[in-house]
Amino acid sequence: MGDQLRGEQLRGVDHQPTARQVRLGSELRKLREAAGKPAKEVAGLLGSSSAHMSQIEAGSSGISEERLRRLAAHCACTDEELIEALVGMATDRTRGWWEEYRGVLPQVNLDVAEAEHHAMFLREVVITHVPGLLQTPDYARTIFRYMRPELPESELRPRVEHRMRRRTVIEGDNPTPYETIVHEFALRVRVADRRTSLAQLRCILDQIEQGHAALRIIPTDQDGFAGAGASMMYMGGPVPRLDTCLRDTPTGTAFIDAEPHPAQLRTLFRKVEKATLDPSMSRDFIHRLTKEL
Repeated sequence: MGDQLRGEQLRGVDHQPTARQVRLGSELRKLREAAGKPAKEVAGLLGSSSAHMSQIEAGSSGISEERLRRLAAHCACTDEELIEALVGMATDRTRGWWEEYRGVLPQVNLDVAEAEHHAMFLREVVITHVPGLLQTPDYARTIFRYMRPELPESELRPRVEHRMRRRTVIEGDNPTPYETIVHEFALRVRVADRRTSLAQLRCILDQIEQGHAALRIIPTDQDGFAGAGASMMYMGGPVPRLDTCLRDTPTGTAFIDAEPHPAQLRTLFRKVEKATLDPSMSRDFIHRLTKEL
């Protein structure tokens, strides 16, 4: 086995595969299966073994650009934009700020930050809480402490820090376009006290004024809104096939990317959007809420 192959096998084995690595492996498996090629045949083409091919498709082993292009050609994939996007995923060596929290926070926290970092755009629907990307430290701390009262300060602090650092995706030098739909209920609920709520509303207004977020509100008196379960974060990929959606489930945050789900969730976002106030009216609405407090 050559040095290149050994290097590909070794990458990522020091910890569980990230959601991004798993997604790459899944897409490569889809290419192979769509072409009707058995794993053993493709492994032989790559000068590898069936076991290593399984590791690649599981996201626990890397693949070089040369091997990926050879695999795509053998599977008769002619979608050049998709191939280039997959090559980008396979060769990316970014170790973002979220890596500082490896071993400190659950893997899913790192996966969310990495997914946001690589997204072409972000679209979010939130019904019960202020979106994480717009939360103040006090608001986030209150939510974490309420949901996990057993957490000691040593574990609570990094969760709040991580949530605040996620803002870099919309506040940095090359911000990712971010649209969010928030229900009036989420803005009115006092998760802590008046001071925390007022600071949170002012923070949202500041993010809007600086152009970091395009926000629309669903008023509680809006007719025709039956989307109380529509909360999601939709992340645009370099090509539509690589779009990803995050949804909270009883067992945690789920990454949803298998068709037809992304297409269905894109439709759901636009349906929910029809029940919102426009951005200008939404901004004025939040101003009125601050006066009421």
